[in-house]
Amino acid sequence: MNLYDIIHRRRDTRREFTGAPIAPELLQRVLAAAHAAPSVGMSQPWDFVLVRSPQTLAEFRDHVAGEREVFAAGLTGERAETFARIKIEGICESGLGVVVGYDPTRGGPQILGRHAIDDAGLYSVICAIQNLWLAATAEGLGVGWVSFYREEFLRELVGFPERVRPVAWLCVGHIAERPEVPDLERYGWRDRSPLESVVHGERYGAAGLTQEGLV
Repeated sequence: MNLYDIIHRRRDTRREFTGAPIAPELLQRVLAAAHAAPSVGMSQPWDFVLVRSPQTLAEFRDHVAGEREVFAAGLTGERAETFARIKIEGICESGLGVVVGYDPTRGGPQILGRHAIDDAGLYSVICAIQNLWLAATAEGLGVGWVSFYREEFLRELVGFPERVRPVAWLCVGHIAERPEVPDLERYGWRDRSPLESVVHGERYGAAGLTQEGLV
């Protein structure tokens, strides 16, 4: 696959995990791709905790299930029915959780490029996650980003110090198949918007792209 194929084949996988173990050299390649991400001031403010313990996986799964119920309680009608069909995690099925943390102290007190936009460090971590996701896709692995959790719970679960913010729990593993259509589209939660709806010319609100091309 070329880069554009990988980008468009990337999926947030949930029910497709097989549970087969990932070879160490394969996992190292994927993590090395994440670590090669750009970062503000070359701070490299990310940490990766690899979680394989069945007990820890189950504990996090139960926490996520509770948060799913909290979210579901606020839904009614068609939204509630649609959400009930959507699987939001593959924590135990994947067999591996990669917990990504953000350490704002990495690189010292004066980070080149972060003086005006402090969140640039957090953006760097997101770049590392995207690198990991695309590398995993190229290797035939699936990745599922779980966001139904409380940060303090996850911080304590994996032992992050107070300064490190949990950014993501990524389920990573071999998959039986890669869905052609994202689950949220397939189940009718939300469709992908057309590119021209988010491209602006010169100022917000002015058309920058039409179905025929750039303005």
